Amino acid sequence: MILLPAIDILDGKAVRLAQGAYEAQTVYDADPVDAARRWVDMGARALHVVDLDGARAGEPVNLDQVRRIAESAGVPVQVGGGLRSLEAVEQAIAAGAQRIVLGTAAYHDIDLLDDVVARIGGRLVVSLDARDGRLATAGWLRQTDLPVESAIQRLQARGVHRFVYSSIERDGMLAGPDLEGIHDVAGAVRGSFVYSGGVASLDDLGTLARLRHVNLTGVIVGKALYEGRFTVSEGQAALEDRG
Repeated sequence: MILLPAIDILDGKAVRLAQGAYEAQTVYDADPVDAARRWVDMGARALHVVDLDGARAGEPVNLDQVRRIAESAGVPVQVGGGLRSLEAVEQAIAAGAQRIVLGTAAYHDIDLLDDVVARIGGRLVVSLDARDGRLATAGWLRQTDLPVESAIQRLQARGVHRFVYSSIERDGMLAGPDLEGIHDVAGAVRGSFVYSGGVASLDDLGTLARLRHVNLTGVIVGKALYEGRFTVSEGQAALEDRG
């Protein structure tokens, strides 16, 4: 497993939200590139970048920031937020995204999903953002009744093999990972997935490593890194220690 530091961009700044609430934001870096360089200097092997403005607007807003991050980081960058057209996906790729994260569009625009699968194949990641085991879309602002496992089955039938599973209730709360949700997702995914939400300590990362889910290939960490609870290199070491 690898640790992916999160860089969430809102109003041009690197922020963290609490439970996906835009009004509950903490600004950590006025320039997201500073965050990217810091995480890479600490040993990050990849970065997870979310255009929060784009997720809310339904189209990319911070592609210039994405381009600057990709140019300065020197590691793979996966990008999501507001990518709801093939043109937007192409723009994100042109900005330097190695992997594209689709959320809302993957569930509401099957033609687009098919086009993106055909265009980039294994570079596509679909975001599974859940409250109480059910999907939320539109930048986590719209709740659905669709169980995560059902969504995974539908998406895999259309050629999706990479996912990000996010626990909205735990996001930014430093309350520990959603172990039950991870278990359910691991049982449904036939490709691979990355987990995000609630990681607060090296013990949390060690717990995830010892789950031994072969399809869990990474963990996205935000607030715990920004608040200095552990370093990127310490977190990576914890993920590599299977006990």
